Amino acid sequence: MPIDQQTILFYGWWQLSVCFFAFAALMSIWWHIGKIQKDFGQVWLALSILCWSLSGGLDVLFIVNDWHPEYSHINEGSRSILSLFNSLFILLSLPWFRYLPERIKPIIKSIYWKYMIGLPFLFSLLPTISKIVSENKSAIISELDVYYAILTIIFLTIVLWESFTKRKLKSLAYLSVLSILLTLAAQIYKFSGSEVNMILLSAIFKTTLIMIFFALALSWVRELSENIIPSSNRLFLSLYHFKNDDKYDHIVELKGLLDNEDRTIKLSGTSFELLNKFVKARTRPREQWLEIKPKGDNRSAREYGINDHNELRRLLTGLLDGIFGKNSWTRDQHESILKEALFEMSPKRERKIRLRIPPENLERS
Repeated sequence: MPIDQQTILFYGWWQLSVCFFAFAALMSIWWHIGKIQKDFGQVWLALSILCWSLSGGLDVLFIVNDWHPEYSHINEGSRSILSLFNSLFILLSLPWFRYLPERIKPIIKSIYWKYMIGLPFLFSLLPTISKIVSENKSAIISELDVYYAILTIIFLTIVLWESFTKRKLKSLAYLSVLSILLTLAAQIYKFSGSEVNMILLSAIFKTTLIMIFFALALSWVRELSENIIPSSNRLFLSLYHFKNDDKYDHIVELKGLLDNEDRTIKLSGTSFELLNKFVKARTRPREQWLEIKPKGDNRSAREYGINDHNELRRLLTGLLDGIFGKNSWTRDQHESILKEALFEMSPKRERKIRLRIPPENLERS
């Protein structure tokens, strides 16, 4: 079914205005909250939506200026380029997500992630630009951004599901999958050549995906409002002994919490020594990991940094009591977040663990 210019113009104005408003709203949330957190994930998501707005603006310019149909490949190619940037910005946002599945976390958090997503982006971008310049109207212009979008969809689905389920928002997790399925259907439908149905599907999936991004942002804001533990790079830890009459108290000073109040925490001798081991290891130039003793290993010749998981649990309990007060914290809402901020497990799954806080943020007497 042929599509008339009025339909394209209406859709172009809708996409330009609605997507720009969504971009501005997400940036406003980031400006008030994410900027303080130094969390740029929301910026990348907002920029991905801005690409849709610019794509709508191109459609408006094409119709309003009454460009000749022979230049349609320029409009189509430009929209493909913006679609590629949209996918790239979404992929760049993923390392900033707080909750990532363990299987793909080492990949997304890797220093090579930018190269892994950047090379396919360039391989898709350069041929598209080349075909615009050479006035080649081959269908590959639209195909390349579809292939890159499918790669984005795979990672985005997994990460959104993990983000909502870890925040105990299962219904939003299912809705995010539904939105992604609509997005995938729209990408595949590009090959059909039916422009009217394509515009309808495009309007639907962009609306639902924008709503999912806002739901994600609000769930993040809700989590921040209920939690005062920041990311590890904002935490500062100082350890020292304080003489009290005939004995020494073991003190930990914790700075950088989101309520802007420092904590002076008194730990038991055992927990203090374990934390001191972590700090000492983290400030070493090479091996910074402590190994947890495996169950059933009774060999006396081998020394382990940590005898069992209960030592870690007691250390976390002592820190949580000092931060929130006894019986004022929960395992799901507070302990898991503090553990995530303080410690990281070896990606090789070899029972090794270390402090996640940067060495320059650590001090011990």
